Amino acid sequence: MKVFVTGASGWIGSAVIPELISAGHQVIGLARSDASADALLAAGVEVQHGSLDDLDALQSAARNSDGVIHLAFKHDEAFSGNFQGAADSDRRAVEALAQVLAGTDRPFLIASGTLGLAPGRLATEEDGREPEPNSDIPGGPQTRLGTAQFTLSLARDGVRSSVVRLPPTCHGKGDNGFMATLVQIARATGVSGYLGDGSNRWPATHRLDVARLFRLALEKAPVGSSLHAVAEEGVPIRQVAEVIGRHLDLPVVAVSTDEASEHFGFLAGFLSMDSPASSSRTRELLDWQPTHPGLIDDLDQGHYFASRAA
Repeated sequence: MKVFVTGASGWIGSAVIPELISAGHQVIGLARSDASADALLAAGVEVQHGSLDDLDALQSAARNSDGVIHLAFKHDEAFSGNFQGAADSDRRAVEALAQVLAGTDRPFLIASGTLGLAPGRLATEEDGREPEPNSDIPGGPQTRLGTAQFTLSLARDGVRSSVVRLPPTCHGKGDNGFMATLVQIARATGVSGYLGDGSNRWPATHRLDVARLFRLALEKAPVGSSLHAVAEEGVPIRQVAEVIGRHLDLPVVAVSTDEASEHFGFLAGFLSMDSPASSSRTRELLDWQPTHPGLIDDLDQGHYFASRAA
């Protein structure tokens, strides 16, 4: 297939690209900068210049492809306080891509998330497929969940649509996400902290296992599939704090709810969530079996600490 990938030079996209190419697919990658374009060209990717807001460019590339994987999201804007703006931009991009793909039966995959999908219990692929009338997810997150539900609804319009839900940490060497941020916070504060008793759980997956799932979903996911890119159902946050404390030789401490925002900043709300997730249905459907290290083993390899040495 010839596959258009947004977010092609990002953390997940840069793993998806070689996975696709090694399986014999051709790739068109969206590049919003010359540096991104150069990186994509070096990886053997055809470049579509433009940004997530350039709807004409998105539609042109989608029109010239056999399938679309939408990974781009304005994370910088979202985490700087404008999640709603980032979510609105994402929705416009998905709607523009959907217009081109309608009636083609081509695959259309978007990235979504598992965090907060079913707080306090094990989320499954069946959760979050339909809007809930009394949802307590405010603002931007609700908009992004709605975009995922809209994507699933495209099955009625002749699109082989799927939503691949990612865990809050897709870890690996070079990660600058939540795990790297926790390491930074520990260095800055002199302690490795966790909230409450630290028993709240996050699912986790190595990004190379995530990349393989995207490729399998592109090739054979049934129309309207919700898929969970989850290798570990739930890693207790206290375990993460203990590994960080051991590698940085720092005390591991409980942080109170009152102190959470000051200590963890924007991460406080996320760290408070107990949000385990299952991928049993996904594994059965696509014969996907994660093979790379789990989160604790990956942290113990040391690259999270070497790459951000003080």
